[in-house]
Amino acid sequence: MTMTDGALGARLDALGELLGLSRTRVSPDALAETGELLDRVAERRRLSPDHTVVALAGATGSGKSTLFNALAGLELSESGVRRPTTSAPVACAWDPEGAAGLLDRLGIAPKARYARRSALDFGEGAPDSFSDGLVLIDLPDHDSAATDHRDQVDRLLKLVDVVVWVLDPEKYADAALHERYLRPLAGYADVTLIVLNQIDRLPGDSADQVLDDLRRLLDEDGLAVGEHGEAGATVLATSALTGDGMADLRAAITQIVAERDAANRRLAADVDRTAARLRPVYVPKNAVSGSGLTDLAREEFAGRLAAAVGAVAAGQAAEREWAWAAADACGPLWRRLVRGRQRGAVRPMSAGPSAGSADVAPGPVASRPVVEEAVRLVAAEAAAGLPAPWAQAVRDTARRGGEKLPDALDKAAARAEPGAPGRPGWWSVMGAAQWLLALLTVAGLVCGGAVAAGRFDLPWWLPLALLGTGALGGPLLSRAGRLAARGPARRHGQAAERRLRDAAADCGRARVLEPVAAELMRYREVREQYGVVAGTHFRVTELSTTHR
Repeated sequence: MTMTDGALGARLDALGELLGLSRTRVSPDALAETGELLDRVAERRRLSPDHTVVALAGATGSGKSTLFNALAGLELSESGVRRPTTSAPVACAWDPEGAAGLLDRLGIAPKARYARRSALDFGEGAPDSFSDGLVLIDLPDHDSAATDHRDQVDRLLKLVDVVVWVLDPEKYADAALHERYLRPLAGYADVTLIVLNQIDRLPGDSADQVLDDLRRLLDEDGLAVGEHGEAGATVLATSALTGDGMADLRAAITQIVAERDAANRRLAADVDRTAARLRPVYVPKNAVSGSGLTDLAREEFAGRLAAAVGAVAAGQAAEREWAWAAADACGPLWRRLVRGRQRGAVRPMSAGPSAGSADVAPGPVASRPVVEEAVRLVAAEAAAGLPAPWAQAVRDTARRGGEKLPDALDKAAARAEPGAPGRPGWWSVMGAAQWLLALLTVAGLVCGGAVAAGRFDLPWWLPLALLGTGALGGPLLSRAGRLAARGPARRHGQAAERRLRDAAADCGRARVLEPVAAELMRYREVREQYGVVAGTHFRVTELSTTHR
């Protein structure tokens, strides 16, 4: 698998964006390794791309240093039979001037740096171009009793481009080797060579049996076969003492160095590993269909806020207010006083202060528990299906917006108060008719009294007609007025309810829904960046973040 600079650069840019967008949402501990990787990658890419750093790693007594000397063609790294002595890394570089920056980065002591300026003899037919570009490192023993030796190995394994693991017939199955190094590095099979050294110590066909067992173990480690079915780590058998298998090892290293792509492949593997580690932070285990800030969630939230401010009750009160005002305007004069007293006694829903109490502030309108429950439920809906850090960020955003939402609803409800009903023109006509009927009633009484006293010579039925028309016409006209007022009163109440609903919805949208939608948009952007980092594309259309 090859990795071009452009493809790797795009993934690294996305990783940098991902880190920047996540700093305030994800714990620093979860992102610390990502920041270190970006620094490490940037440092490696600034240095020579024409050099390939190949490190020999192995346990005490594996013959690693002997193999290093055989590859270098010189006795550069001290080796021993009874007590191996590799305590510090040793480097041999071809074209050492161009490799100086890499050796500084690796922390190789100047006295442990060696140079080869002539072509390295990798066997007949080997390309001479290999002489330029190889930086060969002999690492300390990874199982050394000295802690600082093991620390050096762990540090350098993060910095080199290719690792050649040198195993011996006695320790090739060592559990510590497989659990601490080979298994965690399964994603680096493309830049890993496995060498079974000292095969000269195995009699007959024992070497083939050991190689088969080694491949079995590597298969369990995930190194024998690549992630997508391509060939995994190269497995070779050598003897640094007899030279058996050395030509194959030289050829393998020659090919890696000649391709000039090992550094990019190693860095791409680092990004792959980081992406896999970060996956739980950005990709939920189980996507929830219909989750997010859906239209239904928005409507339910607005409905709960309308309930919190009593929109329905306010509409009913406004309807009654209009009906009472119509009754006042259209009712008989003698009933207006009674109706006014009744209205003052049974009309508790008026939100504004009464006349004569203008200095008394109205009490809270919005129900605090209902508002809190509405915010909690819409936050739960929006956060459903999100990874834990982003779900928490959504809940925190909703909670912050909901803290002052009740006060905002109180003010919005006060602004949406319908006020005193207006007077339609037909009220005045009805009122004038009631005055006329009242005058007829009075005239009938006066005439009746005068006729009874003998003061006027009028027909007896005239006072009765005047009195009956006034007395009966007033209630009939009032009844007609009440019937005519039902439709307008209902529409007035509906309009008042709608204004209060809209005011509550506007408050909820500005203080909760829009900040939550912005948080979901941030997660959407982050997840798209993660898709670039991981080399995949994710569907995020289920997160409805449309502003309404």
